[in-house]
Amino acid sequence: MSNNIINLQDYRTPGSRVFTGRDRGMDVRKRSQIDLIETQNTEVIIQIPEDIGSINPSFLEELLVNVVTKLQADVFFQKFKFVNNGRYKITKDLQEAVERILREETALIH
Repeated sequence: MSNNIINLQDYRTPGSRVFTGRDRGMDVRKRSQIDLIETQNTEVIIQIPEDIGSINPSFLEELLVNVVTKLQADVFFQKFKFVNNGRYKITKDLQEAVERILREETALIH
């Protein structure tokens, strides 16, 4: 296994077809060590199980909050690749999560 790949299958509740909730996102962030992996690699691959039906923006916000805040949107989208051979398309949910993270960061600064 490569040290730049986070396979969400490793953090999946058996039988579940969704990743949802801030608590789960925070748990996966800590257990996957995504923040450390980001600092040690030029590219990070997040593998989504084929049969996943949904990954909610709230889950993604907590999973990605530190790396998105650090890298900002353009660099984040260059560095992080989401791989899914199934039917679920993460683009809309991911974009919403990134926008929320950056909007909250801006709101806190003012």
